[in-house]
Amino acid sequence: MKFVDEATIEVIAGKGGNGVASFRREKFIPKGGPDGGDGGRGGSIHVVADRNINTLVDFRYARLHRAKNGENGRGSDRYGAAAADITLKVPVGTTVYDADTDELLFDLDRHGEQATLAKGGDGGLGNLHFKSSTNRAPRQFTPGKEGEQRRLRLELKVLADVGLLGLPNAGKSTLISKVSNARPKIADYPFTTLHPNLGVVRTSENRSFVIADIPGLIEGASEGAGLGHLFLRHLSRTRVLLHIIDVSSPDPEFDAIGQAAIDARAIIEELRRYDATLHAKPRWLVLNKLDMVGDPEAAGKRLCELLEWDGPVYGISAMTGEGTQALIWALQDWLDAEKQRENVAQDKLDGVHAEDDPRFDPARDTPQASEPSTNRHDG
Repeated sequence: MKFVDEATIEVIAGKGGNGVASFRREKFIPKGGPDGGDGGRGGSIHVVADRNINTLVDFRYARLHRAKNGENGRGSDRYGAAAADITLKVPVGTTVYDADTDELLFDLDRHGEQATLAKGGDGGLGNLHFKSSTNRAPRQFTPGKEGEQRRLRLELKVLADVGLLGLPNAGKSTLISKVSNARPKIADYPFTTLHPNLGVVRTSENRSFVIADIPGLIEGASEGAGLGHLFLRHLSRTRVLLHIIDVSSPDPEFDAIGQAAIDARAIIEELRRYDATLHAKPRWLVLNKLDMVGDPEAAGKRLCELLEWDGPVYGISAMTGEGTQALIWALQDWLDAEKQRENVAQDKLDGVHAEDDPRFDPARDTPQASEPSTNRHDG
């Protein structure tokens, strides 16, 4: 799936309807007063974050969004009808910038969060508002106001639970194609992934998570080298990072594990330079291409020693699928526990006790440990 993460649009809210100057004309009422109604409000343009949408591709083809004008007022105290509002649906995680000033206007990071992009103009006043003891036949009325008009830039940070991190050709695209419904481009040369790819990993009928394949990083990415920091931002909202490391070597004389450790340190340093918060995110090591390693257990142990790594470690072969099921089940369990902790924390802020919710199941909803209890090397 080609991932579109940025689009520029123009929004034009509707103009308010004009007020009207009108006088009552009825039989047997020779001196009818003013009865001109107000104009209707112009349509506004709103935006809402929808978790069922995951790209901004539609806005590449529909760049202009215009709401209708309000109706003009009429006689007999009749007001013009307000125009209908327009609501644009965008993926959760979309940020909205003013395209002319580059000012951040909205950050829509929750499902259902709404904002007004352009407000419709108010309707004008009819002459019935200008009646007074000294002005019994007013002919004044006001026109409707123009609606707001803006050029906006929509930018989507990939909103995924799991982000794949690693050098070009580490096997990220192969892994995401093996465990999810994503079908990225795969080849034996660097930078085959030019756009982030999202895939849904479904572990059971009611359990799933979203995984993002981020274009490969190289040393200096935080300063703009290679594909640069353009895609580092896509990792900022993931819950956990999988650091994919290629431990294979076509040359038996080459120290593949030593080089892998050097490359891994370089990537970790790029994270630290780009964003300390991103560097502090939970990160798991995933040793890939173990089907091409003579002694996978020894290779994994040596790499962990070189990196002084004591966190979760998984060994896989993305090409053959070996070890991938153990990895995704561990991820699912960890994510479920993490989301439950977040829900409990949010309920406390909202003054809600989970035990009072009829859907609460202590056996199922009690938070578990945030990391696998033991490190694993699945060959």
